[in-house]
Amino acid sequence: MNVETEAYVAFAGPLVGTLGALACYFLARHFDNRLLLALAYSGLFLNLFNLIPLSPFDGGRITAILSPRVWLFGAPILLGLFLWRPSPLLIVMAVLSAPQVMRAFRYDPAAPENVAYYSASVESRLTYAAFYLGLAGFLAVMSYDVHEMLGPG
Repeated sequence: MNVETEAYVAFAGPLVGTLGALACYFLARHFDNRLLLALAYSGLFLNLFNLIPLSPFDGGRITAILSPRVWLFGAPILLGLFLWRPSPLLIVMAVLSAPQVMRAFRYDPAAPENVAYYSASVESRLTYAAFYLGLAGFLAVMSYDVHEMLGPG
């Protein structure tokens, strides 16, 4: 495998999950069903969470096509989420991602194994960056809007 193949495979999960959440959303709007709306919100937010640019999340596997050093941006996001809403799951994810963060610190783009694995065309890098940012932005807006539709209680 190479980084482009891994990004392609990793993008499929959030994309298909988003399509499933959107199906719940449209069904919820059609039938005026709060349970389906709550399921849509859960799916949208879960896919947004999965796009954190840190391996082992799909977002980390997608953004690795730009550089593994992008994972260094994911660590503060995970820490911020933990400070905002402490959760044992976030601790588990931080422990699982710690080796990848260390690998990002030690990343040498000139190492032969990194040249072989992380080589990708500029067009591919820009395409995946645009798709990643587009999906993350869409999920952020939809998560917020559906959360507002659910209202308090």
